[in-house]
Order: sequence, then C-alpha cells, then structure tokens
Amino acid sequence: MTALWEGFTPMIAKLMDSVFGCGHRRYSFPITIRSRSRCQAASLTGTYVVCLDCGKELSYDWNDMKLISSAAEKRSYMRSLETKQAA
Repeated sequence: MTALWEGFTPMIAKLMDSVFGCGHRRYSFPITIRSRSRCQAASLTGTYVVCLDCGKELSYDWNDMKLISSAAEKRSYMRSLETKQAA
C-alpha cells in the first residue's frame, strides 16, 4: 500500500502546483554566472533570477531586461544567438 502512495503524492503535488502554483511575481536581482558549471536556468543566457516566494530559478535576458519564460522565447533567443555568431 505504501508504494502506491509514493507514486501518487508527486502527481497530486504537480496537479496542485498547476492549479494553485506560484505566479512568480517577486524576483531576486539578476545573477550572472561566469563559470562553466551553471544551473539549468542560467545555461541559456548565463543570467537568471530566483522567485522570492517559491525559490524557482528562471532564465533572464540581461540585455532586454526580461524573463525568458516560454519555450518559444527560448527557441527565439537561441536563433538570435546563432545569427549573431554566424555574422
């Protein structure tokens, strides 16, 4: 019976987070990591912010001063980097 609840608990947590999750409205100051070992949020731009309510790390574009939150924005950012490097 315990094995059943171990798999069920994360599923309920994900459901609750998607319905009542954090809105990420309060952030830390942008943090830039210069070393090669970066967290996942900083792997795209080298800069990230942390939600002060839930602690999630979010990618941040220092040049545009905005979050890179959606997958489409991440792909667009990667394309713009590729064109800059090709030039």
